[in-house]
Amino acid sequence: MTHYASQPSLPERYVRLAHAIDAHLPGFIDGYGGDPAWADRTPRGPADLKREAADLAEHVADVPEDTRRRWLAAQVRAMHTAARMLCGEGVPYADEVRGLYDIEPFRADHAALDAGLRALDAALPGCGTLAERKAALRERVAVPRGDILRVAEPIMTELRARTQARFGLPQGEDFRIGLVTNRPWSGYNWPLGNLQSRIDINTDLPVLLTALPDLLAHEGYPGHHTEHATKEQKLVRERGWSEHHLQLLNAPECVVSEGIATNALDAVMNKGEVRAWLTGDLARVAGLDAGDVAAMLDAQAAQSSLKGVSAAAAMMLHGEGRPEREVLDFLMHYSSVPEAQARMSLEFITQPTLRAYIFTYPVGGELVAGVLAAQGTAGYARLLSEPVTPGELREMRVD
Repeated sequence: MTHYASQPSLPERYVRLAHAIDAHLPGFIDGYGGDPAWADRTPRGPADLKREAADLAEHVADVPEDTRRRWLAAQVRAMHTAARMLCGEGVPYADEVRGLYDIEPFRADHAALDAGLRALDAALPGCGTLAERKAALRERVAVPRGDILRVAEPIMTELRARTQARFGLPQGEDFRIGLVTNRPWSGYNWPLGNLQSRIDINTDLPVLLTALPDLLAHEGYPGHHTEHATKEQKLVRERGWSEHHLQLLNAPECVVSEGIATNALDAVMNKGEVRAWLTGDLARVAGLDAGDVAAMLDAQAAQSSLKGVSAAAAMMLHGEGRPEREVLDFLMHYSSVPEAQARMSLEFITQPTLRAYIFTYPVGGELVAGVLAAQGTAGYARLLSEPVTPGELREMRVD
């Protein structure tokens, strides 16, 4: 156990341990808006971090509030897993996913993926190969880089209004949007603390009009930004649970966060509303053909069973030891994309803090979709405002 000048509180120990791990594993912390004095990155050996995580877990067991205790216990188990890996322990990839995220990884179901490709092939208009027709349609519904923020503005206005009406928003919350390049993701929300976020949109690949409402709901309203701001207000400011000043990238909270974000658009609009909006007002704002927009929406719906392709590729690479070339070909085939785009997906799943993270999207998405189906708005509102573990998600979706 590490000793300080005065015995720190449990939240302080939690925050300090996270920063000590982040010093060895940059990116382990996704955001922090608390006391700067707790953000101590003084070098500490991995063995010390492992002992601290084990000791912290024992103290978490004494937390009186059941909800807080379960959440902290899951988070600290992930910290212990990260510390074990920093110590050089040979943690199998599937156990890495389980230890960090409290979820089960999965392998590629080639029969289901092949069925998804057939559905996509049938939905895509035009002549040529599946990849050629997909690329041509994507080009026709892409928003020019110079128009992205202009087109995004009415989308964010509508999403914010619906989120405010359905779930409420903390007073003073806000975020700014920026365009970036040379990133392995399409969009990212950076929690800044004080109810603020920064949303980056990657323009290395075409930004499709048909994907823009989902992306902005995912990163903004009622997705990541809404969750971070709501939990800061309700858990930190109102309840004094300072551990929620911190967001970790390699911990179970991300399964819930990505599940919330993956289902964010569905939480405020039904699919008919989204389709009418995109083929009507938004197509006119973007200056795109409504027929092309409708065709792209059909294609996106047809390929819904292909959403787990990158996670399956990660299991092939890290869990099964498949050659990188084989994994790249798998990504190109089942994502129907050129090699350059497949390499972006490969880059994502080879980064140390993202190689296991990729499972949070399909698994978290499925779990939260189950909560929405079982409990509707009330269930989603709980996820926005309370600390919930993946295990609790599994229970909520069958209530």
